[in-house]
Amino acid sequence: MRIGEIAALVGVTPRAVRHYHHLGLLPEPARRANGYRVYGVRDAVLLARIRRLTELGLGLDEVRDVLADEAGRELVEVLEELDADLARQEAVLRGRRERLAGLLGEARAGRLADGAPVSPELAGLLAGLDGMEGLADSPTAAKDREVLTLLDAVVPDGERARLMGLMHEVAEGAGHVYGLLDALVDAAPDDPRVEDAARALARLLPPGLGGFALPEAGSGGLADVLFGELAPAQEAAVRRAMERTREGAGDAEG
Repeated sequence: MRIGEIAALVGVTPRAVRHYHHLGLLPEPARRANGYRVYGVRDAVLLARIRRLTELGLGLDEVRDVLADEAGRELVEVLEELDADLARQEAVLRGRRERLAGLLGEARAGRLADGAPVSPELAGLLAGLDGMEGLADSPTAAKDREVLTLLDAVVPDGERARLMGLMHEVAEGAGHVYGLLDALVDAAPDDPRVEDAARALARLLPPGLGGFALPEAGSGGLADVLFGELAPAQEAAVRRAMERTREGAGDAEG
């Protein structure tokens, strides 16, 4: 192979190949009588390895160290590792396409807000909520969707999956509770209906939700986002419900 051929095969430029020669990453191959370089399979494998390492974010000095550790290895071993690298890339791409397919289906069905890609867990949760009677006209349900979308983006992956799993347990009776909270928009925090809503919400929330910290009022950041959109009576009801849930979880552990 000539330099342009090996570069095209591996997916780099001839200029990059010459640069790797200059740095000593890629040994100079044999040359024909006319002075042209002649590359073989081993050269292509090494060049592909260099490209792969740089794609992973390694600097060229780090690539040199990695390649030095691999000196003397058999071609079959190097090819097998390269094949394993490609298989891992393929698995990552397959997972991304599966996630994209789920989100695309939700978007085509009109169940995904424009400009707000979400995780598969939240997409499934929102799809379930969409099928519930009365939620489409609930202002509290609309705010809840916004909060869930934010949590989906900022909560660490492991915690997000657990939180969304717990919210699936809540979804079945959400319509009734949203109605109680909607009625508190203009109510005072000491309105008797606050206690009714808190009791109904506490019965609905799973005990595992107590494992998530209850933010203090005025603590800033995520706490303000979670409660800033709620009317005073609504916030009072939600806080009472979450406190009961946390206390119940503590009693169960004790």
